[in-house]
Amino acid sequence: MTHFLNDILRQPNELKRTIDILSGAGRPALDAATAAIRGASHVYLTGIGSSWHAALTAAPLFSNGAHPAYLIDAAELLDFSVVLPDSAIVLISRSGRSVEIINLIAKFRNTRATIIAITNSEDGPLAREAQISIVVPIELDHAISVNTYSTLAATAGILASAAVGSWNSTLATSFSRTVEKTASAIPAWQEQIADSRWLAPGSTYYFLARGSSLGSCHEARLLWEEGVKSPATAMGTGSFRHGPQEMVTQDVRFGMWIDRERARAQDLAVARDLRKLGASVMLIGQDLPKDAGDLVFQLPAVPPDWQFLIDIIPAQLAAERLARLSGVDCDSFRYCSFIVEDEYGLLSEEAGTPKDKK
Repeated sequence: MTHFLNDILRQPNELKRTIDILSGAGRPALDAATAAIRGASHVYLTGIGSSWHAALTAAPLFSNGAHPAYLIDAAELLDFSVVLPDSAIVLISRSGRSVEIINLIAKFRNTRATIIAITNSEDGPLAREAQISIVVPIELDHAISVNTYSTLAATAGILASAAVGSWNSTLATSFSRTVEKTASAIPAWQEQIADSRWLAPGSTYYFLARGSSLGSCHEARLLWEEGVKSPATAMGTGSFRHGPQEMVTQDVRFGMWIDRERARAQDLAVARDLRKLGASVMLIGQDLPKDAGDLVFQLPAVPPDWQFLIDIIPAQLAAERLARLSGVDCDSFRYCSFIVEDEYGLLSEEAGTPKDKK
């Protein structure tokens, strides 16, 4: 078994643990962050890499609750943005050590902004230096972000839900049940993947989604790049209809996330037409027609706007399987550091090419 697969399989337990932490020992930090957001003039959501994808899942929960947040990538926020006074800045980082996060802390240290940390590492600079720190101390992943991604996404979503007044014990209990059902569904999903022809080494892969599942969509693209060592594309399903479909040819692979309520008929129509054009389509969603795609993952029932809590897991399983089919090592990085702690270049001295640090 790969380390990647082992991390995926323990994910339901880590998600359940996250919900328990935020309902118990982590509740005071959650309440403090909620109060800071409600009292802020503006709210900013930011992260880098997988943590940025976690921010993508939370932004619609703020907007749907009539409390919109600025969604800005950490590198862009650092170099190209000025934060307005009396704002709350939600910094999401599994380690709290990424260079952009460290520099954002320094940038906003002496301003009137309140820094709210969401992190997996209580000893990281982010957790230590933020005014409010929500720490979810789960076991870190071997290499590719799996549990660190999903637990940060869950935490960011719970914070957004608390800020707009929809988080409560009933919802927490519902999440726990959904996670338990997801754990039971994983073996069947693995069987589907093993029998499917949707996974094809060397193929072109596109991922499409809307709303909170955009985070899962972009995370899947990163899983292909980090795990399968193969390029992939991710974008909104609506945007895809405005030009990019010109690239569709036979044998292109598409992964699509379908919401249970919003734009469901429209997106199923996109999947239908992609298949008519010769593409192969994977669908992830709830109560999907079995014949709507070439590989269809049925998710357990989950509250509206919270499908992202579990809908990355089938894509993670598919990425791990494709890595093995492709004969690549998904448990190691060829070039990237586990934590990017400097700002220059791509290659470390250990990789053979010193970085230019003029």
